[in-house]
Amino acid sequence: MSSSGFYGPLNYPVARRDDSVVDDYFGVQVPDPYRWLEDADSEETQEFVNEQVKLTESVLQECELRDKLKNKIGQLFDYPRYHAPFKRANKYFYFHNSGLQQQDVLYVQDKLDGKPKVLLDPNQLSDDGTVALNTYSVSEDASYFAYGLSSSGSDWATIKVMRTADRTVEHDTLSWVKFSTITWTHDNKGFFYGRYPPPDAEQTRDAGTESDANLNQQLYYHFVGTDQSEDILCWKDPDNPEYSVEAAVTDDGKVIAALISPSYLSFEKRSFGVSRPKCPIGRYYANPYVLLYTTESCEVVNTVYYLDLSTQSNGLEGFRGGDDVLPFTKLVVNFDASYSVVANDDTVFTFLTNKDAPKYKLVRVDLNTPSIWTDVIPQSEKDVLDSAIAVNGNQLLVCYLSDVKHVLEVRDLETGSLLHNLPLDIGSVDDISAERKDSVVFFRFTSFLSPGLIFKCDLEADVPEMEIFRETVVHKFDRSEFQVNQVFVPSKDGTKIPMFIVARKGISLDGSHPCLLYGYGGFNISTTPSFDASHIVLLEHLGAIFCVANIRGGGEYGEEWHKAGSLAKKQNCFDDFISAAEFLVSKGYTQRQKLCIEGESNGGLLVGACINQRPDLFGCALAHVGVMDMLRFHKFTIGHAWTSDYGCSDNEEDFHWLIKYSPLHNVRRPWEQSPDHSSQYPATMLFTADHDDRVVPLHTLKLLATMQYVLCTSLENSPQTNPIVGRIDCKAGHGAGLPTQKKIDEAADSYSFMAKALNASWID
Repeated sequence: MSSSGFYGPLNYPVARRDDSVVDDYFGVQVPDPYRWLEDADSEETQEFVNEQVKLTESVLQECELRDKLKNKIGQLFDYPRYHAPFKRANKYFYFHNSGLQQQDVLYVQDKLDGKPKVLLDPNQLSDDGTVALNTYSVSEDASYFAYGLSSSGSDWATIKVMRTADRTVEHDTLSWVKFSTITWTHDNKGFFYGRYPPPDAEQTRDAGTESDANLNQQLYYHFVGTDQSEDILCWKDPDNPEYSVEAAVTDDGKVIAALISPSYLSFEKRSFGVSRPKCPIGRYYANPYVLLYTTESCEVVNTVYYLDLSTQSNGLEGFRGGDDVLPFTKLVVNFDASYSVVANDDTVFTFLTNKDAPKYKLVRVDLNTPSIWTDVIPQSEKDVLDSAIAVNGNQLLVCYLSDVKHVLEVRDLETGSLLHNLPLDIGSVDDISAERKDSVVFFRFTSFLSPGLIFKCDLEADVPEMEIFRETVVHKFDRSEFQVNQVFVPSKDGTKIPMFIVARKGISLDGSHPCLLYGYGGFNISTTPSFDASHIVLLEHLGAIFCVANIRGGGEYGEEWHKAGSLAKKQNCFDDFISAAEFLVSKGYTQRQKLCIEGESNGGLLVGACINQRPDLFGCALAHVGVMDMLRFHKFTIGHAWTSDYGCSDNEEDFHWLIKYSPLHNVRRPWEQSPDHSSQYPATMLFTADHDDRVVPLHTLKLLATMQYVLCTSLENSPQTNPIVGRIDCKAGHGAGLPTQKKIDEAADSYSFMAKALNASWID
């Protein structure tokens, strides 16, 4: 790959190599010379970080378009954003951002057209917007609002309780909460939540910077107005410390539902907006039960337990001060499928499951005859049943994913028969707001060119009446000037990979355009169309093309698609992404030196692996918060949950496939393999943040040190003239809760670096 637009080789800081650190994996000796970078608090690590920050800033100062991009992205970000309203008792709640507010604000109103009042404004909780809402729930009677706050991007949250009538914040303070929902009981006395044991005292000074494994999450019940030390321990499983737990209560309040699993996935989706609509547990049930689901990892399987609270003579009060956990009854014992409850009528439950249905189906079971399960909506031949929500008494709002585009249907709850199709454009449905008792449903629709339409749908009419409740408009953006196409690209093994291509109408396919290719491909997460103001700026002012490759490993075509990109088949993800890149070049959308690839988290791993395998194919690479050390990821924070997708180096079979693609262990000098000795790595920027306690910074830091050594500092006059740098943010984490200004700053830095690398010019 020819040199980028940067001016010559950099003067990289030299990081110490400890060649004495060598691990033995089943007879294979694997050096780890930068193991010391795993200690985030050491002076040496801090010095390394500081030197890298200085280096990256010096590179960004070369990027002439940095200020222009920051200004334009900020301008385009400045539009009002809304979430769909949700109802509790006689009140409506909704989130709104006027444009450049650092965090969304929660409003409450007595009726849909009533005067909104601010309930919680996170912007008032910190000067820089780094305190964010992590989780929340309104009590059934709308008298209380329980909410978890996170600082500096950490996954740790502290739960507080507010009276909605006068915004009085109670003294309740629940600490060391992570990957947890908040689920109220219908008596409004309290709620279920999950928490971990506190870290060691030395690590509590700056929560979110530690890297110890998150183990032994337990389910608690908190009575409003009491101290956390008095909370009822509802579930624990010391024999399985890697499980995590979540609870839900059915609408009649009799049954509790709890999900024991690494809830990492729902938070991963929230971090980057790659959401997959699902049925939030505990909002759509008709009769009273508590359900508890357990899972072993991020694999899409769980067991199911239930408890009828009406059988407990003193309710939850009877468990105060005792040592016994709640007496749940098992319904599903084996970890062989996923089960998510949709509705219940007394003892008859309807579940969304992938049991013998990789594209999902709806099934029904009576607790009195737990061995008999019947299909309500069979698996579709082609489309994925993404979610099903009980509404309007005995109806279902069903969302399918059809070739990575959402389709909404109204069906009969009892029979599953189709009643109505709801007309939608090509895009994504999220933020569905409804309960079984509601005849009016709200949902939000987004696409690559539409920032958001909130629909109000009245299901009481013979034919559902849909109307636009709110439409988000971006000033000075004319969507009619652009178009979205979907193509299907053959991968290395012939599998057709869907890819969205967003570009200005009428572009010439002459290879002259800068192109940004995004991918994820993991954990059954579907990357559906979504709006991003920074991408619009690239289309308008760099003449760029933006593409999303829906590679295997995601959930776009169900569990088989997911499994085809995980464990021993993970290489399929990289082959798919590389094939998408080659397609864009071969069809004249771009050329190699004008192609940038980008990914976040698991997508950061994707980028890291692809530049190792095909450094000649790309002009620039942006790898955000990536999992880069595939031999040690399971040892830190929630990493143990990812072994269901990646495997674990503690197992010999897994080790042999992990070592083949682990970004950290496969950095090679491409000029030593190319016939003309001219090939080098693309201009590369690796991203991490000091409070990322999901994919901890050591992944990025170790890869950064390795790439700079192998490609640059270990040689005199290295052919690697394209920069290899790291953007290391402060008071930020894995992505969730990132303030608006930090989003703008990161986008400006990312894409000005890209523009410089691709020799892109500004278009007014």
